[in-house]
Amino acid sequence: MCLLALFPLTALAQSQLDPVVVTGSREARLLSQTTGDVVVIDSETIRNSTADSVEDLLRRHAGLQLARNGGPGQNSGFFIRGASTNGTLVLLDGVRIGSATLGQAEFEALNLAQIDHIEVLRGPASSLYGADGVGGVVQIFTRRGDGAPRFVVGAAIGEYTSRKGDLGVSGAQGPVDYAVSLVRESSRGVSALRQDDGFGDFNPDRDGYARNSANLKLGYAPAPGHRIGLNFVDTYLNSQFDSAEFNPPDFTPDPSPDFRNRLKTRVASVDYRGTITSAWTTTLQLARSVDDLNSGGNTTTRFITNRDQSTWQNAVKIAPAQDVVVAYEHLSESVRGDSFASRLSRNNNAGVLGYSGQFGPHNLQVDVRRDDNSVYGDNTTGRAGYAFDIVSGLKVRALAGTTFRAPTFNDLFFPGFGVPTVQPEHGRSIEAGLVWQSGDSTASLTIYRNEVRNLINFQPDRTFCPPDPAYDFGCASNVGRARLLGATLAGSRRFGSLSVSGTVDLLDAKDADTGRRLPRRATQQETLLADYDVGAWSLGGSLLFVGSRPDGGVVLGGYGVVDLHAAWRFQPHWRLEGKLLNALDHRIEPVHDYQGLGRQAWIGVHFDSAGL
Repeated sequence: MCLLALFPLTALAQSQLDPVVVTGSREARLLSQTTGDVVVIDSETIRNSTADSVEDLLRRHAGLQLARNGGPGQNSGFFIRGASTNGTLVLLDGVRIGSATLGQAEFEALNLAQIDHIEVLRGPASSLYGADGVGGVVQIFTRRGDGAPRFVVGAAIGEYTSRKGDLGVSGAQGPVDYAVSLVRESSRGVSALRQDDGFGDFNPDRDGYARNSANLKLGYAPAPGHRIGLNFVDTYLNSQFDSAEFNPPDFTPDPSPDFRNRLKTRVASVDYRGTITSAWTTTLQLARSVDDLNSGGNTTTRFITNRDQSTWQNAVKIAPAQDVVVAYEHLSESVRGDSFASRLSRNNNAGVLGYSGQFGPHNLQVDVRRDDNSVYGDNTTGRAGYAFDIVSGLKVRALAGTTFRAPTFNDLFFPGFGVPTVQPEHGRSIEAGLVWQSGDSTASLTIYRNEVRNLINFQPDRTFCPPDPAYDFGCASNVGRARLLGATLAGSRRFGSLSVSGTVDLLDAKDADTGRRLPRRATQQETLLADYDVGAWSLGGSLLFVGSRPDGGVVLGGYGVVDLHAAWRFQPHWRLEGKLLNALDHRIEPVHDYQGLGRQAWIGVHFDSAGL
């Protein structure tokens, strides 16, 4: 969908407090020059994190709220600033991923070990990236080769019969750069459902998972300032879950089958980026992504999403510190499934125009986008942001934008539910922030308000549905409005060998018509992280607290999780690692009737030929 993965990022060469990011404007800019709310999770943070998955990492470091049907490997919903799961766009090396029938990406299909860094744009993003950028954009970057050959090997074992292993090689030789990685992860887990679940679907078997990933990234520079790239990512997730089948003659629920999600995610792309003149850089990308899910027990259902994407982007410097971005994107989506009578497809053509300028202490960013879809019509979105450096190290910023979320193929065409006349959701978002930085200390405050209308929800009143008897129990419809208010306070400080950081997220997410809280959104979420480095030793811990949230007709109580980790670098290239997750063994109910893992110990070893 975009070309972020093509840009030669130099975040590691910059101060970690001011990395280069591209998600906030589609072209590389210093984080301090952006007007949006962008979070960077770098490779060191990922390596040292106690997070059990990609979605848990984003929860701890980017304020994402998580609703997962059990432990790692299970289906998960996620909310950025209270927006729905399908109101967040996820990109992998610049390519849109996920299911077009459900309208969401499956983080559970990805391995942390294959990820180099992640950028998260929180706030309106449709004017840059199109449909579904209501809550924001998560952009995941895999590793790219550079410099001398580098070999990385890791292995770890943990409770619940858990195993992890990864192998990677990367580097560059003359005009060629390369990176290859293989990752394997598995766990027996626990029963996803609690024994007293309300629907009687509990099965005492363990609901574990196995996840395999492979990544290949190649690049060739025919001349200085020009690069041709090839990228391929392949993942396979086999995870168990609890459910029930209803078989004749009495159609009573039978939870005994071995229910599994078998999910394949593949992304392939070829790209070119070249500096045509000192003022003009052009980028081309052709990509295909596949999401292939086979789910069920004795009887399974299969859904396949194919996306073909092409993008041409041009960045033009019109004056010192002033840039214009012009882009054209074409997206072709098609789905096949056992529930659909035939293959379904739709095409989207979009044009993007963006401007970024710096005038002394002033930073201005404006962008507009026009999407033309063959099924749900035209949508125009825009965004304007402004930032002002009050004094050195202290910045105030403000931003406003419009968004839309596309109806999924299920919303439009699923038999007995989908209605072809369902229209996109539309939102208006405003935010204001204050950012302070002094040496190794940072602090920021952001407040926001997002109004979303034409929500796509289930309509139980069949008088508003098609006359077909298949809709006697309701249908998809544009009903309701949502109001999302919130604030995020974050800070970090280094005291010699000790670094401390923390985030407080407050959220008021309600149905604007009824005043009821939206399900599965916590009113508050806090994280506190601490790391201490002394010689060859590294020690640390984290605290995550999730507040109460409504779900399934009840209000789930808040819960806290304490994780601990330690590492010993016993040789320049070798490190012994240990983790204790959920150290206090708290009972966690991530969503109603489901349970997370209890206390879990891990021990592992890591080798990196580039040194640790």
